[in-house]
Amino acid sequence: MFEPQMLAVMMLASFFFLLLIGIPVAITLAVTGFVFGFIGFGHSLFNLLPARIYGVVTGYQWLAIPLFIFMGFALEKSKLADDLLDVMGHIAGGLRGGMGIGIILFGALMGATTGIVGATVITLGMLTLPNLLKRGYKKSIACGTICASGTLGQIMPPSLILILLSDIMQTSVGTLFAAAVIPAMLLATIYIIYLLVLGMIQPETMPAVPVEERNLVSSRQLWVRFLKVVVPPILLVVAVLGSIVGGIAAPTEAASMGALGAILITVLAGRFTWKGLREVSFDTAKITAMMMFILMMAQVFALSFRGLHGEVLIENMFEWLPGGLYSDIWFMLFMIFVLGFFIEWIEISYIAVPLFLPVLLVQGADPVWIAILVTVCLQSSFLTPPFGWALFYLKGVAPPEVSISDIYKGVVPYIVMQGIALALIVYFPQLALWLPKAIGW
Repeated sequence: MFEPQMLAVMMLASFFFLLLIGIPVAITLAVTGFVFGFIGFGHSLFNLLPARIYGVVTGYQWLAIPLFIFMGFALEKSKLADDLLDVMGHIAGGLRGGMGIGIILFGALMGATTGIVGATVITLGMLTLPNLLKRGYKKSIACGTICASGTLGQIMPPSLILILLSDIMQTSVGTLFAAAVIPAMLLATIYIIYLLVLGMIQPETMPAVPVEERNLVSSRQLWVRFLKVVVPPILLVVAVLGSIVGGIAAPTEAASMGALGAILITVLAGRFTWKGLREVSFDTAKITAMMMFILMMAQVFALSFRGLHGEVLIENMFEWLPGGLYSDIWFMLFMIFVLGFFIEWIEISYIAVPLFLPVLLVQGADPVWIAILVTVCLQSSFLTPPFGWALFYLKGVAPPEVSISDIYKGVVPYIVMQGIALALIVYFPQLALWLPKAIGW
């Protein structure tokens, strides 16, 4: 008979093995949880499972997930992104690297309105990559900028990961949304500074849009289009996030207004169709069901792992580290970064974070600060091979002359910049904590 902690180690090893051979995440969580829990304790361990799953899935906060997903899909499928990107490209195109900066700004706005990384990367890849290459942009720079801008939706409120972490951290969604604002702006600013500096040092890699082409659209026409295309999504974001952060509405209430606002924007833009509404509703149901199924199976895994005293193993592992809290935080972030090479952010959030969190909280770490650090770190999971989904999304729509090595080379500087932003938030916690405290959260 195996000792419980030995079973916990075998359980973790089996979990990663099943993932690597391609078993779906939810099934992997269920199989490892049930099998090793049964080996260790028989039927008794699972007497609490029905009540635990029921208590989790009936949480009121989960209503915000399908509503925010609906809002994102509604704006994405309405094709408003096409016009939005064109306007931003013309406004920023006069600078060396200006179109790249426009892509970063577009990614930030799309992240705040849709939060759907795949949709943003695919849209940018289809609409801008051929154009960037035609204008003389270096392939790796164009690819890296597109992939990185798409991942901004991971931290830009209303980010789905912040909603999930609010449950794990037992913190309000509004607090995490407020805490993410400055780090999200910091990351986008670092990207823009990089492009500006690179445009000055290597102007041939990112040429400006020719004056003749920019003059084809008058300033008046451009700003009229700006008011029609860019302002409505911005107002929607301000209304949704402002009502949450300002304490006017709960996240679920604001999410419902955001979903309604997205429909109204598509109606006013003349892009609304009943077929589109059905597609948006179907995609929303599919993504929500997938997330909730993983959430339920994560309860099976967590119950078994804790029953097998797996948390004691994690605590002992942290005790071996010298250096106190900051050493433990960097170890956690390193582990999350490595896990991001192989598994997705949902699994990392529900498996890795709950294992590390108790050790950090005992040392006095602020859970809001930890949540933002985890969120920023998880962005890299979309950019790191072999399973960086942003890389695959872009390769799927890229022209034939763009190789996967061009995409890999392009994302490396942005992964480094994410590390720089992460270090700044680690050593200057007020970047994440100032705004929630300033508004009284």
